[in-house]
Amino acid sequence: MKSSRILIIEENPHLRSLLGWHLQQEGYLTSQSEDIRSAKDKLHQIQPSLIILGVQPPSGNSLEFCQWLQQHQQSLIFILSAGNSEADIVAGLKAGADDCLAKPFGVREFLARVEALLRRQRKIIPLFNLDYGDLTIDLVCRRVRLKNSFIDLTPQEFSLLYVLAQAEGIPLSRSELLQRAWPDAIDNPRTIDTHVLSLRKKIDRNPDEPSFIETVRSVGYRFNKEKLDGGPSINSANHQPAAVAAAKN
Repeated sequence: MKSSRILIIEENPHLRSLLGWHLQQEGYLTSQSEDIRSAKDKLHQIQPSLIILGVQPPSGNSLEFCQWLQQHQQSLIFILSAGNSEADIVAGLKAGADDCLAKPFGVREFLARVEALLRRQRKIIPLFNLDYGDLTIDLVCRRVRLKNSFIDLTPQEFSLLYVLAQAEGIPLSRSELLQRAWPDAIDNPRTIDTHVLSLRKKIDRNPDEPSFIETVRSVGYRFNKEKLDGGPSINSANHQPAAVAAAKN
């Protein structure tokens, strides 16, 4: 999983750059933040597979951040702690970290732990579909069913709907949608408007009063799960691994 995206949160700029450089040399895609506040702004944009959290030592803010991540993200958490006592490590693991490593540490051990964490993530049972009441998004066959009828979507329309639904009602800007849902770089954010309009015509009874995809003024669009019957549920194919095509494929 050397193409996995990793977010590094570390206040020490030299260590932050050093870790980023070594991870990039291993083929990982990295982003960096100097503190938790700026990291939260990036999370929904980059959707990292792994978050590396440098703390001095595990503090209330960092432990609360781990707990927050458990509720809002599916990323793995790797704590790099300046506190090397057993109590510090235990506190981090109890807060939700998947692994902890005390500073100072060797680069080879650090990289080996990163690889082990991402290898663990690869073994997680992939999703089969997302159910939102009358609307079902099949992630394996890449098709959408509304009530009992399948909706004929283009590959790009499916990717756009999937990215919006995955954001769980959080508004996404046109630039974010282009970055997540388009396989190639596109300079015109208004491309999103054209595809949203096409989607609305296919999945909404009245495209002029859209139910599923709302326009958020000065931001972009959001998936309006509140108007659907029931909340979202995630199903796996009888707990059997299945090859799930990424939204950008």
